[in-house]
Amino acid sequence: MTTAPIDLSAAFTEALRRELALAGAPATSASAAGADVQASVDPAAARRALMRAAAQACREPLGLRWAETQAADAARGADAEVRRVHYLSMEFLMGRALGNALAALKLDDTLRVAFDAQGQALPDVLERENDAALGNGGLGRLAACFLDSFAELGLPSFGYGLRYQYGMFAQGIQDGRQVEVPDDWMALGNPWETARPELRYAVGFGGHVEVGADGARRWVPAERLIAQAYDFIVPAHHSQRVSTLRQWHARAEAPIDFAAFCRGDHHGAAAHRVAADAINWVLYPDDSTESGRVLRLKQEAFLVSASLQDLIARHLREGRALADLGRDNAIHLNDTHPALAPAELMRLLLDEHGLGWDAAWAITRQAVSYTNHTLMPEALETWPVRLFEQLLPRHLEVVYEINHRFLEEVKARFPGDDALLRRVSLIDEGGEHGLGERRVRMAALSIVASHRVNGVAALHSELMVQTIFADYARIFPDRFHNVTNGVTPRRWLQQANPGLSSLLDERIGAGWRQDLGELSRLRPLAGDVALGERLRAVKRENKQRLAARIQRDLGLTVNVDSLFDVQIKRIHEYKRQLLNVLHVIARYQAIVANPRADWVPRTVVIAGKAASAYVAAKSVIQLAHDVGCVINSDPRVGDKLKLAFLPNYGVSLAEVIIPAADLSEQISTAGTEASGTGNMKFALNGALTIGTWDGANIEMAQAFGEDNMFSFGLKTDEVEALKRQGYDARAAVAGNARLRAVVEAIARGDFSQGDAGRYRALVDKLLGDDVYLLTADFDDYLRAQERVDALFRDPRAWAERVVLNIAGMGMFSSDRTIAEYVDRVWSAKSLG
Repeated sequence: MTTAPIDLSAAFTEALRRELALAGAPATSASAAGADVQASVDPAAARRALMRAAAQACREPLGLRWAETQAADAARGADAEVRRVHYLSMEFLMGRALGNALAALKLDDTLRVAFDAQGQALPDVLERENDAALGNGGLGRLAACFLDSFAELGLPSFGYGLRYQYGMFAQGIQDGRQVEVPDDWMALGNPWETARPELRYAVGFGGHVEVGADGARRWVPAERLIAQAYDFIVPAHHSQRVSTLRQWHARAEAPIDFAAFCRGDHHGAAAHRVAADAINWVLYPDDSTESGRVLRLKQEAFLVSASLQDLIARHLREGRALADLGRDNAIHLNDTHPALAPAELMRLLLDEHGLGWDAAWAITRQAVSYTNHTLMPEALETWPVRLFEQLLPRHLEVVYEINHRFLEEVKARFPGDDALLRRVSLIDEGGEHGLGERRVRMAALSIVASHRVNGVAALHSELMVQTIFADYARIFPDRFHNVTNGVTPRRWLQQANPGLSSLLDERIGAGWRQDLGELSRLRPLAGDVALGERLRAVKRENKQRLAARIQRDLGLTVNVDSLFDVQIKRIHEYKRQLLNVLHVIARYQAIVANPRADWVPRTVVIAGKAASAYVAAKSVIQLAHDVGCVINSDPRVGDKLKLAFLPNYGVSLAEVIIPAADLSEQISTAGTEASGTGNMKFALNGALTIGTWDGANIEMAQAFGEDNMFSFGLKTDEVEALKRQGYDARAAVAGNARLRAVVEAIARGDFSQGDAGRYRALVDKLLGDDVYLLTADFDDYLRAQERVDALFRDPRAWAERVVLNIAGMGMFSSDRTIAEYVDRVWSAKSLG
């Protein structure tokens, strides 16, 4: 697949003229190259105009690559080894697109010159693009990395998601408290999306099921929405291939109720449009209310139905037989949010295409595969049967039939084991938390309908079949496997850290950009003093950039020569940001007690969002702010210790923070983190890891050497043993002088202006039911931090560890991850 050399000059000039006119500049201001922009509009508007003009100019070559990719994929023969992949996910955390497009199209230098001609620097222009608010955390960022690797590996593929207008939320901080506001990222439009008006599918809700004279069942929905497609193109960097994120936007079937409008009921005339719009307002609406739960289920059903209708239509449009649908197409479920897919695919094949049950089930089993991302039973999605009856009555019938046939098979294989039948049934008859409400188990549906099920790190996959899915693993022993996560080196090294990328090119060649395994060539250079000095220089430059961001956003001055200690991720009790804050307090108390000691200066950076209804997590955010206010203003401490909480964490902020980090905090309770990908990004960028023996930390340590990670804490078997014997957190605190001093300081109100009640719930939970064993791991965590200090005092030894860490990160590319999925899950041979 080839394209003509790209010349963007004319397209860019014309796009810039239009954008400047919209920004209020005189029509003549964009003559020739659009000279003297700043004289016509303010600098911020000029940079925004340049950003949008560049994006518009990139659309044509990206569109040509998209058309060529689709033509090539449609021409695949019936015996093609690789199936077309359809990756269903409720979130894709894409980040900014312009920098990636320019790098992939090899237009960085061209646009840098064009921007210079306008008196604007490329980095400043890139900053004007909003992050696409289509995701939240690791699940969504993993999906975005996968799209990049789909393109890089030339995999026939579509990612499917929803087109969220306001993301999850934009995080603000008021008096140290998280406040949530809509993330109106598309307020000025989205220059990267392409509307596909010809791709529209009806999606139903509610109503009833009718039985025809021939016994066929037909769903008659009470409400019908239209799913409109919008495409976001993700280019490869080393070929002309692209992958596609197809997002669905809900529209009402009828524009308005004209009769109601004529009666003067203007609100009622458009109420159905508001209900349709709500599907696309927010990612993960708060499900603590009934209306929130209804909206979430409707979002999931809407995504699944539109995506599968699109898949089937494409398959048939290419002249392929319906019987070959599963042979030619893979449908992958990214966690349980799209777990309705098997039921919807069965409904479509049975009701809309007239297949019999056995034929439809064979296709479904061939097509569907499932990735699980959690070990926590409470995180496995379930839905009340009554909600299915209300919104998806035909789907409930299909689920019941799948369950009946599955349980009959289990009975035949394990006669007399009624307890097993209850545990593996797709319907929880006992009700969640013993409340007596029957619920549909979405993970169970995913497992039963899939031909392959995987975890996302070796430990996670092992524990998955030993704990939450033990019964299913017993029934389907060959169905479960592991594919360890990875990250795209294009965004997380090449783009995020150009200084380190250039240094790697110089020392080992540029081959790592396409094959991350080439990083292993660094290993013999670990002791190279000159390389270590260059690495420190690159790191310091990145730290200066982050320090400027902290100064800009928080008004806090930090020492760029201090150790930058970073924890950035979703705020959750199991991720143990609170343990990090406890260490900061202990360190502060020690500095105050002995300020003349030779302290290694440390800047602690924390960022992340807490779910809007997650009270405990939001309390941790407030505590971090309160502790930071005290420490950062204490003259006894000076620059020996600073704590910065950066608000509204997202991809672009991560691209500033990660290259600057010296130390990566990966401190979840062992056995709780499925994998993690932040740990990979940090190590790839030369940060050393302090972490528990959990998730992908284990495989990373094994790759670059266990001595090169600051590991601490109880291991998974020790965690379980301690819980079985009965852990007394209150006694542990009472017997530990350092920990007791920290907890007492929080309880007294030392960090809350004397308000002893502000963190009472947090302290009571820590002392009474320390589920995630912060108090048990506290001492070992502090000892590991002391080892960090000792190594940081020796710059050469620290640099040697950094080189060894980077050298061991070759296997953590998402290209390797996707290659494994293709081999074991998405290839035709995986079907047996």
